Amino acid sequence: MAEHPAYPVGLRLTGRRVVVLGAGQVAQRRLPALIAAGADVHLVSPEATPSVEAMADTGEITWHRRDYAEGDLAEAWYALIATSDPDANTAASAEAERRRVWCVRSDDADAATAWTPATGSSEGVTVAVLTTQARGRDPRHTAAIRDAVVEGLRDGTLVAPHHRSRTPGVALVGGGPGDPDLITVRGRRLLAEADVVIADRLGPRDLLAELPPHVEVIDAAKIPYGRYMAQEAINNALVEHARQGRSVVRLKGGDPYVFGRGMEELQALAEAGIPCTVVPGISSSISVPGAAGIPVTHRGVAHEFTVVSGHVAPDDERSLVDWPSLAKLTGTLVVLMGVDKIGRIAETLVAHGRSPDTPVALVQEGTTAAQRRVDATLATVAETVVAQDVRPPAVIVIGDVVGVGPHGAA
Repeated sequence: MAEHPAYPVGLRLTGRRVVVLGAGQVAQRRLPALIAAGADVHLVSPEATPSVEAMADTGEITWHRRDYAEGDLAEAWYALIATSDPDANTAASAEAERRRVWCVRSDDADAATAWTPATGSSEGVTVAVLTTQARGRDPRHTAAIRDAVVEGLRDGTLVAPHHRSRTPGVALVGGGPGDPDLITVRGRRLLAEADVVIADRLGPRDLLAELPPHVEVIDAAKIPYGRYMAQEAINNALVEHARQGRSVVRLKGGDPYVFGRGMEELQALAEAGIPCTVVPGISSSISVPGAAGIPVTHRGVAHEFTVVSGHVAPDDERSLVDWPSLAKLTGTLVVLMGVDKIGRIAETLVAHGRSPDTPVALVQEGTTAAQRRVDATLATVAETVVAQDVRPPAVIVIGDVVGVGPHGAA
């Protein structure tokens, strides 16, 4: 049998008896897929790993707590033999052959009548990789091929055309803090499938260079506004391109709903009857401090963190932030879009009780190659921003967590 390649086939095991012999690491890895396939799984083993035992306790499998015995494979459709007893494995394999039960052996692939491929799934597609012969099989090689294919499907670097009609619509995609590797898998895949991408200045720009030539990329900052406000013009552009039957991605920095005006765009699309998908993104409010070595919470230092917009000053009548209350908190304060207002923000916090010695860190261009961190205190941050020429985009972290780290003091 080893001289010929295996014939690949997908087994439909819903409601059908599957017998697994042995409850060690091999069974622990294989059982979830059998359960997901809807199989009636019977496990035969005197002992089991804690994870396998939990599957039995929750009723996902039926556990027979004993050694293998002749007749265990009766009425089975499929068997997985994975005990540590070579004699039991051989006997069970022989029973499977007599009963015409497809049988996988973890200890001897040559003696098996079926092989388990390296499998992975993406968007309703299952990828299964088998080597052509049993002798000399390299499970690591097949797993590596599986991983490469699945990852390509997930991140959009491997794109297969859909031979079906696509429903036009818009996806609001959070691109993360700037590093192109920090966009979600789903967001990257939607980018790869887009006809039009309307991108923010703060989105992960490097991803745009990977798009196919036919994709129209529109810089949201350069949309002609005419008689419209900037956001209204962007909303109209999303609607118009979607109505032309295109798949549109609105690529935003961070998360669409964290000071990203994503809900405004969603509402405009809903009013126009345009279907919309929202893909969350990694917010710069936590990822940028983390990239700079600052945890927004830390045991014994900060039990909470608050994220606020600093695009308007505390004394501006448009401000919706209760700065006096924030000054009384003992946790971490993260300020976005506040570089040019940080002087007045610091004064307000100190005036309402926050210590002027409170540490402050400003992280400019976080997660990108241009990232830099500038440290100060509430008393010195205004002059430090000027002296160090700190410019947007920068995330400002205020609190004792600034001093936590390999070279800081908790």
